[in-house]
Formats: sequence, structure tokens, C-alpha cells
Amino acid sequence: MSHPSKAYGLTELTRILGLNKATCHAILSTMARYGFLAQDSRSKAYRLGPSIAAAGMSAFAQFPVLEVARPRLEALSKELQLGCGLMGRSGDQLVLLTNYGIPERLEFPFHQGLRLPNAAPLGAAFIAWSSPNKLQQWLDSAQAHLPEWDENLDKRLRISVIGIRARGFEVTLISEAEAALERELAKPKENWSLEEVAEHVQHYRESLCRSHYHIDRIEEGRQYQVANIAVPIFASGEEPELVISAGSIRRPVSAQDILAIADRLKLAAKEISEAATATLSYPQPDQDPPTA
Repeated sequence: MSHPSKAYGLTELTRILGLNKATCHAILSTMARYGFLAQDSRSKAYRLGPSIAAAGMSAFAQFPVLEVARPRLEALSKELQLGCGLMGRSGDQLVLLTNYGIPERLEFPFHQGLRLPNAAPLGAAFIAWSSPNKLQQWLDSAQAHLPEWDENLDKRLRISVIGIRARGFEVTLISEAEAALERELAKPKENWSLEEVAEHVQHYRESLCRSHYHIDRIEEGRQYQVANIAVPIFASGEEPELVISAGSIRRPVSAQDILAIADRLKLAAKEISEAATATLSYPQPDQDPPTA
């Protein structure tokens, strides 16, 4: 899934996965038989198969907010001429669900399915609308790798969260931490593993704690090197279900541009939320239809 244009031979997969050839061949043959992989008749290499697409469509159908967000996200990316993505939460991780408008998207290191720690300072656009207990847990997570409590870091994060909730969106800055992560993810890996990626993203998060990461005041007349502008999407609960963001901004942007992009993201988030709510309001199969 991280390299959809690439086909893998049996020998290469056994090396990457650390499996013996017989076990790996049995797994691949079973997946190919059920259509989750497709095998080239001449090279014998394996690619993703059509059943993966069917499984993906079924998964989207279970989450109406994702289903209604996808076409709007693609249209928004074309309108803004920026990369636009959707981020979700899964336990202690943030997951990049999809992205559009990324130049050279097959080589772009921040691929679909990338997982980041759901820990400060990451995920602020989610946590700004969470309960006090969850907020405190998030704040405490920023200190986990430190030998002693950093009062300045705690204060900086609290100010950032207050600002995000007050204006309704998050703005982060490009830093050396992000550049370092991008370099690591872009490297070709002989034995790529989730553990290795997790190590890189954890180092990234820790580096961000030492960086000027969030913009707390957007000052008129200034130019900013923005990494992402993110807006929460609400569906059925009081906390954000997803976060929609615009990124891949390779040039300095003005305060006016930041506000304009944020306004467009807010409008898209509102449209997605309303469409998802309307979808959820239809009677489910095990429910009686409303009476007149």
C-alpha cells in the first residue's frame, strides 16, 4: 500500500518480511487466489489485487464521514492548488487516511496509512475540543521523554491549544524536525518495517517539542513558512472525528493567505459534517421508519 506502483518478487518479499520462502509463498498464493494480490504471469511478481479495492470500499461505507469527505477533499485540493489530507485517530496513533494534490504522489514520503503518535505536540486540532482529562493526558505526553518537567513546554502547548480552539483551526510551521522525517521516510529501505518508521516518527515528535511548532498569533503583514493548516470535522459527537488539512506549502505565505485557506477549510469541514449527519439520520436497516 505504501508503494502501489511497485511489484514484489517472492525472494524480495521473504527478505523484507523476514519469512522463510515456503511460508511466504503459501501466504502469497492464498492472497492471490482470493484476489487481494495479483501475480504477473511472466515475471511472477505480486501487486495489489482488486479485492483490496472492494475491501476499501466496504470500509468507507462503514464510516459515512469518510465517504462524504473524499470527493470534497479532492475538489478542495484542485481549488487551492495545495495538498489536502484527512487525519483520523486510532487509539494512541494519528493515521493519515488519504491525501490529494500531492506532487509526485508515489514518491511522496507522507503516504496514506502513515501513523504518527497521538501525543503532544501532534494532534492539537483534535485535542483542543477534548475533555479536560484528555487534554491533561495529551499535555503530559509531551514530557514523557524528558528527564524532568519542562514548565515552558507545558505553558507553550496550553497557549497553542487555547488559540486553536478560539480561532477554529491549527497552523504549524515547517521545521528541521519535519525536514529530517521527510528525508528518512523518502530513503529507499531494503528491509522496511513499521517499527523502523515508528522510531523515526517518535524522534520527529520529540524534536517538535523543542521547536517553534504552532503559530499562536497570526500577525498582519507577516510571511510564514507554513507546514499545515488544519480544521476539525465534527460528526455525531462533541469531539472532532477527523481533521482536514492543507499542506505541501513550499513557499512563504502571508497572514491573509493563511486566513483565506483556513476559511475555505472551515467551509469544507462544515459541508462534510452536514453531509455525514444527513447520511446518519436515515433509518438504519434494523430501525423502524419515522411515522408522520
